[in-house]
This record gives sequence, structure tokens and C-alpha cells, in this order.
Amino acid sequence: MNSRSKYRTKQREILLQYFESVSGRHITVWDVCEYFRERGEAIAQATIYRQIESFVNEGILNKYTVDNGSPACFEYVGEQSHVDSNICIHCKCEKCGKLTHLRGDEFEQMFYRIYGEELFRLDPIRTVLYGLCKECAGGTEENV
Repeated sequence: MNSRSKYRTKQREILLQYFESVSGRHITVWDVCEYFRERGEAIAQATIYRQIESFVNEGILNKYTVDNGSPACFEYVGEQSHVDSNICIHCKCEKCGKLTHLRGDEFEQMFYRIYGEELFRLDPIRTVLYGLCKECAGGTEENV
């Protein structure tokens, strides 16, 4: 049994399958509760909170708190978290609230350059750019 293994309860497995199915998306606790409520699954909100915290502690989910006006959101990362690059800029749509990631070498270089030249260390998990997502901007590149 590896250090990441936990008791395999039915609810834990159901929640884990759900997060795997929404991989690449940012999900709030409300989203999880609503998903299971719509399907008639009886999972208590306290259980959802407890399991999500457990997944975060195990490194299965990443937790993001972008700003004071937004609830924490979670992203399924499974066995591979953001170890390949600790630099991850978030973009938050001011209209619909959608949160997306920008990753890549150019952002990592930018973070290190800012720190090296300006002597300012940005928080790579809480750095957020605000604007409009492609859908809210009308779906065309020139509006984004």
C-alpha cells in the first residue's frame, strides 16, 4: 500500500471518478454537490468537503483560491501534479468567472526574470490575469 493510498470507500471512489471525468476543468464544491444532487446520489456535503481536502493533501487535486470574491476551486491532477513546472498563470473571465491556466517555458522565464531583475517574487499559484474568455468576448480572436 503506497503512501497515497487511502481507505477505498464507495463515496471516495465515486468522487475520484467524477474528478477524473472533469480533468482539465476547475470545479468548486458547489459544482460537485450539484452534479451528484442532479443524479440522485446521496453524498453529504460534509463528506464531499472531507474527501476533497484529502485529495488535495494527497496531491490528487490542486486547490486554487483566486480572489476573495470567488470560492476555492479544484483541478484533478491525478498522479502528476504541476511538478513539471511550478509556474502557472491563471486567467479569469470577468463575465462568466471561467478560470484557465497558462503554462509553458515562456511564463517560467518571465517569472524568473521578474524575480532576478526586479527582486520581486510572484506567487506562481495565485497570479491571475483578468479579462474575457473567448466565448464571452464573442468567440473571435480579435475580441479577446
